Amino acid sequence: MKRIGILGGTSPESTVSYYERITREYTRRFGNYAYPEIVIYSVSFQEFVAWQREGNWDAIATKMAEIFCILADAGAEIGLIAANTLHRVFDAVANESPIPLLHIVDATAAVIKAKNFSTVGLLGTRYTMQEAFYVDRLTSHGISTIIPEKNQQEEIHRVIYEELTRGIIKPSSKDHYLAIIASLKERGADGIILGCTEIPLLVQDGDCDLPLFDTAIIHADAALEEALK
Repeated sequence: MKRIGILGGTSPESTVSYYERITREYTRRFGNYAYPEIVIYSVSFQEFVAWQREGNWDAIATKMAEIFCILADAGAEIGLIAANTLHRVFDAVANESPIPLLHIVDATAAVIKAKNFSTVGLLGTRYTMQEAFYVDRLTSHGISTIIPEKNQQEEIHRVIYEELTRGIIKPSSKDHYLAIIASLKERGADGIILGCTEIPLLVQDGDCDLPLFDTAIIHADAALEEALK
């Protein structure tokens, strides 16, 4: 098995989800004491948030490329960015990384297409919903995307950064998210991408009548499959 390297810490909650999912799935397949080899580099989230607010994506890309060099030196053979928003600079980072990286949108699109969905709603940070990097990647896979209205985007973004990344779960915020999902369904979405790896802390399968695509779980599963090749 290839050793998996994870760039985590943005936020710790989602990084834990990756580690837990990969480990549990590996153990389910190979036995109670069989654990996969995983290397995690947990970054200073505050530093990344500051760069995002400044629009300094070049600094983010440079830092991430440096981290994957460190992960490679620690023995990682494939890499994951455990955050949707940071995939904005995926290509720049992948070009400098000494190990291959798995794109979260490619993994998610494969699952969506396997289930024969073609139009999905997208929840995520302001950057993920408003900028082209995410939607364009989905479009390249033949998937149409419906984005929440502007005021809905601001509430989704606020909850992610002020609550979920800090491990704060509020029923009122869940109600807001479910109302937004219902509005996306009315606009034609037949599934919902949870396009921020913290959102599954708030909304899970069974909370609404649309299928939810948990990008953290999908990405983790894709990494395990790749590592086992």
